[in-house]
Amino acid sequence: SYFIDSHLSSTLDIIRTIRDPEKPNTLEELEVVTESCVEVQEIGEDEYLVIIRFTPTVPHCSLATLIGLCLRIKLQRCLPFRHKLEIYISEGTHSTEEDINKQINDKERVAAAMENPNLREIVEQCVTEPD
Repeated sequence: SYFIDSHLSSTLDIIRTIRDPEKPNTLEELEVVTESCVEVQEIGEDEYLVIIRFTPTVPHCSLATLIGLCLRIKLQRCLPFRHKLEIYISEGTHSTEEDINKQINDKERVAAAMENPNLREIVEQCVTEPD
């Protein structure tokens, strides 16, 4: 449908500019997120489920949780429609994907992470749009 297509492209526009926590590149440049990693499903009247499957640059990437956190924070702030958000590591691309998936989809753990000033600062640097 038109809405799903437009929600897909707005979701992609939001995440493509998130920067990698360690490199000067964006997640899109590093192919951590691609067009095919975003899925949008209608789940109710004017409400959509947004599923992101991202691929860490290396299978033991220590920053995978942080990248998931950046994706969640930026999308929560910027998505222009009502949504539920699920963020996963692409299957088979990380050694501890199950743990990380649990962590980045757990509201309490996400809130706790964002209360940590050091973590929050890193997330802010990654999600802030370049001038």
